[in-house]
Amino acid sequence: MKPTLLLLALLPLPFITYSQGDSLQPPNLQNRNKDIAWNFYKDLWFTNNTDKYVDYVAEEYVVHDIGDRKDVVEPAIEQKITADRFWDNGSWDSKINYQIAEGDLVATRWEATYKPSTFLGKVVFGSGTIPIINVFRFNEEGKIVEIWNHRHDIDTNQTMRFTIKGLLIGLLMALIPTIIAIRLKKKLRAARK
Repeated sequence: MKPTLLLLALLPLPFITYSQGDSLQPPNLQNRNKDIAWNFYKDLWFTNNTDKYVDYVAEEYVVHDIGDRKDVVEPAIEQKITADRFWDNGSWDSKINYQIAEGDLVATRWEATYKPSTFLGKVVFGSGTIPIINVFRFNEEGKIVEIWNHRHDIDTNQTMRFTIKGLLIGLLMALIPTIIAIRLKKKLRAARK
């Protein structure tokens, strides 16, 4: 009887010792971070609530952008400034396609559809839909501390900048022989006189 009572008394011991745990288990942490990322897009890019940037972004964060802009440390206000620049020149009709979370990272694939309403918006930002993938790293407080920004700029007016640059370089290269030919023609006329 004593061994049975002792066994019954010790049986719940493993459950008691392991019942305490972190209140924010990884799946809950990942869901929290996905919700924060979702609300970040909702407030800054889907509606014009850019003052809420402080709810989502740490005082300073690191950005990794396409092109040469890598490992740049920016103050949080840059997110508001960038979003305001777009909102001041047009409107958005965007949507999130999906999100994936792992550890302290959240990847979001979304489509940004911009409709410019000013000349600056049309020339600089262009119009249309552009697919974007952002990856955010979150700190323990649930603030974005690192952003990887990958846009499919080939679908935008941004590529027109390279087209115009190439055209200008080509015209300059064609202009040099033209100037030389005009000078030689003048020298030839002067030599005939």
